[in-house]
Amino acid sequence: MTKKEKNIVLGVTGSIAIYKSCDLVRRMKECGFNVHVVMTAEAQELIRPIVFQSLSGMRVYSGGLFDAQDGWEIGHVALANKADLILVAPATANIIAKFASGICDDLLTCTVCASKAKVLVAPAMNENMYRHKITQENIARLKSCGFYFIPPRKGLLACGLEGMGCLADTDEIVKEVKKFI
Repeated sequence: MTKKEKNIVLGVTGSIAIYKSCDLVRRMKECGFNVHVVMTAEAQELIRPIVFQSLSGMRVYSGGLFDAQDGWEIGHVALANKADLILVAPATANIIAKFASGICDDLLTCTVCASKAKVLVAPAMNENMYRHKITQENIARLKSCGFYFIPPRKGLLACGLEGMGCLADTDEIVKEVKKFI
């Protein structure tokens, strides 16, 4: 009997911490997971999809919700059904707010909404954005809906200040992924 391959859908958003997602893909592949990357439009402003395709060995989903799909499958539904886990890393305040409000206006938000898989979110943003009451309320709402979070850590932020909001260490994220798989 063969072991079923585990599929992780990695949602990548437009945070400067996106460069750490490259290492996440590599590390999760080393663990034997299939990694299907979904990039938001903002993420594509920071890193080209070919980088994730090279690291994952898989097609990267980077177009809009209604871009042509391979074959007859509906992209977000096929990804949602394929996912054993959805990991969003880095997760911006924007994507957290969209999830919390049920906004489905791109491939990543629709995939999350259509999936029955567990969703693990690793925020990365400026400390003021992370600590903002609205962001904290959105996180609390998502937790009450069954989302799981890996909190950010304190460190040097993109704005040049030291504060809470750095993406959790890659080791910690991979450890949490393994717990869910």
